[in-house]
Amino acid sequence: MSLDALHARVRDEIARTAHPRAPWLTPRPGPDGNPAYDVIVVGAGQSGLAVAFGLMRAQVTNILVLDRAPAGLEGPWLTYARMRTLRSPKDFTGPDLGLPALTYQSWHEARYGAASWEALDLIPREDWAAYLAFVRDATGVPVLNEVTVTGIAPAGGLLAVAAADGTVRHARKVVLATGQEGAGRWALPEALADLPADRVARTDDAVDFAGLAGKRVAVIGAGASAFDNAATALEAGAAEVTLLCRRPEAQVVQPYRWLTFAGFLRHLGDLDDAWRWRFMSAVMGLREGFPQATWDRCARHPNFHFRPGAPIRAARMRDGAVALDTPRGAIAADFVIAATGIVIDYTARPELLAFAHNIATWGDRYTPPPEERDARLSAYPYLGDDYALAEREPGLTPWIQDIHLFGIASTLSHGPSGSSINAMTTAVPRLVSGITRGLFTADLDRLWADFRAYDVPQAVLR
Repeated sequence: MSLDALHARVRDEIARTAHPRAPWLTPRPGPDGNPAYDVIVVGAGQSGLAVAFGLMRAQVTNILVLDRAPAGLEGPWLTYARMRTLRSPKDFTGPDLGLPALTYQSWHEARYGAASWEALDLIPREDWAAYLAFVRDATGVPVLNEVTVTGIAPAGGLLAVAAADGTVRHARKVVLATGQEGAGRWALPEALADLPADRVARTDDAVDFAGLAGKRVAVIGAGASAFDNAATALEAGAAEVTLLCRRPEAQVVQPYRWLTFAGFLRHLGDLDDAWRWRFMSAVMGLREGFPQATWDRCARHPNFHFRPGAPIRAARMRDGAVALDTPRGAIAADFVIAATGIVIDYTARPELLAFAHNIATWGDRYTPPPEERDARLSAYPYLGDDYALAEREPGLTPWIQDIHLFGIASTLSHGPSGSSINAMTTAVPRLVSGITRGLFTADLDRLWADFRAYDVPQAVLR
């Protein structure tokens, strides 16, 4: 089957499974006189596309997806992702939302053949990016690229979504599918803050790896992305790469493999706060495990050095190089890459800035037992069962209940969701159901009137 034929098959499956297909929403006028969107989704990566497709399947079609990146460069896959393949098993489904023709397997077989699929181990990231482009095209999700959202504010019962170009769009609800840093920023260890800008980078930066040929590189962190960056530097010809892990040993167990079963993925968000915190603080207290191939990609280079138990205590320039002080001795490097994850910091996100002070956190709502306390995780947002933001001080910003956060910061409230492929098939329907519930209940008066006025006969009495 060709990709064109697969595209037609996707459209056919969508049409065959469209029940209930009746439209049920009426656009509301915005303050500018133009019809407001029912939902604006910010972010056109894998999560944003899946959410938009799920909404369209629920006949919420008056939607728009905005992304700051040029078309084809949404998400990390062709920018700062430096793994060779996805780490998820190839048979995990996600953006297809249950349509067989829309699965990655169907796309792969149409492009490369069934034998290629059978021989495939893990999905190359470039192919995943191409597959997501196919999903966008085949489902008809409406996306505007190169639009940077700079603010969200109330506007006459709606939300005003402002963009960097001065445009303001209005919507009843907003979904933030803005990736790993969607509720904060990428972390840079305080010890590295005073280093010259040309000597240090975060993993999300556009690192000039070719320029690291012949240089000594230190990578801070021991998660999968740390190894990806170390391997990329080695393959670019770095003279030496040292990976510094603050823990006494690397994390080789991937807890997300254990929890990938229907009960956990569907119902973690239904548990009380104590159980949700117990499970997810334990999971998130671990580093992301890495597979054998990720380790081997680095370890095959004799100039790769792994240093566990070596947190950075201080960093400074000395004799033209970066000197890193660790409990295992000093490390000299020409360039440092920080692979230290994200920090929850609502003020770092322009779209959250106006109400950052009133976003309820887990620390506001739940006090765990002493042995489970974690100040870092307490800063995570305390989300409703529909992924909506909640107020710290009730009544101050009530409109934020129409802003739904679907990213890595959703994890503490709902488990794996907007941060991973493995949960997409359960998390997206849960989010979509929450959004449609909100739209339905807000329209009850109109819907009741429509029902009472309904007078279409289905039979003619002769």
